[in-house]
Amino acid sequence: MQQPINAVLLDMDGTILNSIKSAERIWTAWALRQGLDADSFIPTIHGMQAISTIRRLNLPGLDPELEAAAITKAEIDDVEGIEAIAGAAAFLKALTPYRWAIVTSAPRELAMRRIQAAGLPEPALLIAAEDVPNGKPAPDCFQFAAAKLGTTADKCLVLEDSPAGILAGERAGAHVLVITATHHHPVATTHEGISSYDELAVTTTTNGALQIIGTENSNIHYLLNALPVSSPA
Repeated sequence: MQQPINAVLLDMDGTILNSIKSAERIWTAWALRQGLDADSFIPTIHGMQAISTIRRLNLPGLDPELEAAAITKAEIDDVEGIEAIAGAAAFLKALTPYRWAIVTSAPRELAMRRIQAAGLPEPALLIAAEDVPNGKPAPDCFQFAAAKLGTTADKCLVLEDSPAGILAGERAGAHVLVITATHHHPVATTHEGISSYDELAVTTTTNGALQIIGTENSNIHYLLNALPVSSPA
């Protein structure tokens, strides 16, 4: 069934680009310095702000803000192996005349560094970690992005890969499409999913709306309304 939407909100890591090698190099080294079991810790870092991950550990004698800042700097310096998810660049270019935003748990400087490293188009609107008081799985980031684009989250399509991001999209009341390109194990979800953007057909209707249709999944059919594009404030 066709679902009308006003905007598309995309997570970054694991959704439009793959930064797993870089992130896991940095976080593994940090975990080992803290005496943590890296194998069990690393799966918990994805989809959330670094400071939230560190605070959750409640390690004695650590300043979460300082540690998160150091990790972010290391990640900015190390972009080796970062690459776009298959078909993501073409998909973002197709969205460009319409309302869309990247909504990430990463700090702004790191997000822009990774987007550039992956060779992806820069978004007109980027909602980053410092833009909202509560990170994913709170819905704040998607609600804020929707408001910036002149709509509400329930009229948006959210593309996400992580459990925290999927939950944030659900809590915001958005339509959710799961990107499974970087998944090693299935994520428990009732939402439709794709492994790459090559599984989407993007066409323009006669009235200028953008159709986003699943080529291998007939349940994926969104119509992005040709509304005037707001200038992000």
